[in-house]
Amino acid sequence: MSSVPSPIRSLEPASSHGLFFYRMQIADIDDVVQIENEVYPFPWTRGNFIDSIRSEYETWVLRDGTGVLYGYFLLMLSVDDAHLLNITVHPSLHGKGIGLRLLDKARAIAVERRLEAMLLEVRPSNERAAKIYLRYGFDRIGIRKGYYPAPNNTREDAIVMKLVL
Repeated sequence: MSSVPSPIRSLEPASSHGLFFYRMQIADIDDVVQIENEVYPFPWTRGNFIDSIRSEYETWVLRDGTGVLYGYFLLMLSVDDAHLLNITVHPSLHGKGIGLRLLDKARAIAVERRLEAMLLEVRPSNERAAKIYLRYGFDRIGIRKGYYPAPNNTREDAIVMKLVL
């Protein structure tokens, strides 16, 4: 189990249920990578997360009051839009609204920065996530051919989605 987050990090309530958003730090990476490896067959590496933090992307974790990691997201901001690079919920918490809280936070950051849209890619095989994004208001705007690694040295397309803010 993870330790309680450092009190010097920015603390933002996620709800009245004792969940809090913190800026992702290098100290969070072990917990993040553990969940990443449980959820995805082709997970991000420790280096991917470290690079995102060092590049000053919007990198956030959602923890409870005891420090247990519920989920995280990484958002890259540009001049006009935000690109949701990764959003992940602990597998034992799927279907409990945690992903929507993460999406709400990512959207709030983009709106606060007065960006026009939020973009993301999702695997066609990740039907559950694609349905969540559609219900949230994202529209399918394209396909990136061979975007993701897949089993047996193959590639899987990505569905590109956009949420107008």
